[in-house]
Amino acid sequence: MHIVVCMKQVVDLRQIRIKGQTREPVLEGLPLLFGDFDKNALEEAVRIKERTEARVTVVAAGSPKLRDAIKEALAMGADEAVILTDPAFQGSDAMGSARTLAAAIRKIGAVDLIITGEGSADEYSGQVPSRLAELLGLPQITYVRQLELLDGRLRAVRDLEDCLLVVEAELPALVSVAGELNQPRLPPLSAILRSGRKPLRQWTPAEIGLEEASVGAAASAVEVLSNLAPQQQRKGVVYEGPVDDVVVKLLDDLIREGMVA
Repeated sequence: MHIVVCMKQVVDLRQIRIKGQTREPVLEGLPLLFGDFDKNALEEAVRIKERTEARVTVVAAGSPKLRDAIKEALAMGADEAVILTDPAFQGSDAMGSARTLAAAIRKIGAVDLIITGEGSADEYSGQVPSRLAELLGLPQITYVRQLELLDGRLRAVRDLEDCLLVVEAELPALVSVAGELNQPRLPPLSAILRSGRKPLRQWTPAEIGLEEASVGAAASAVEVLSNLAPQQQRKGVVYEGPVDDVVVKLLDDLIREGMVA
């Protein structure tokens, strides 16, 4: 069995600072890492590998620093990695990212299972897994919190917030996983040292059959203007009196503001 795990390099969100009154996030110089959902996806692939004789390939997109960061994925148990660090890949929207990943996976060859996180740590649009499954013509199971491999099939428990749904699909298939699926391991130092000897390939757009104009920011249909929350002013309303009267006044104000129907 061949498993491909798709991962994305993002800045460490815990270290983002806001610049002055412009409220613009400062991203320069921040550490780059893989998001938690991506690590959940890789952890599940490695667990399957440990129970079977599967081979795990990581496909990751990011900056040139990804060559160093990918060692963590290899140390966690992946057998090999493909990285996409060409500047042409940068600034892509969800469709562009899915198109790039699909082209890379086609170049890899026969794949039995593709595992992704349910969303990236930065944008968290949750669109890439579904778009990727559509481009590759594969069945997809989303929000997976439990995964079981059967004979040529997989059974998954989906977390739909108000209920859990058990579904099955034929292989090959794509699954996007939730954080409840597992707890990603911390690789020991010996595994980190061995990771440098594992196969690592770095592909350009041309090597995966794409033109530079069809990837990255050049092909993005979505322009991000801002990712800042709108400023809100507190009205400083003070409610006084008996509790019943305060509740009535508060409810009237909420209805007047359109916050309660």
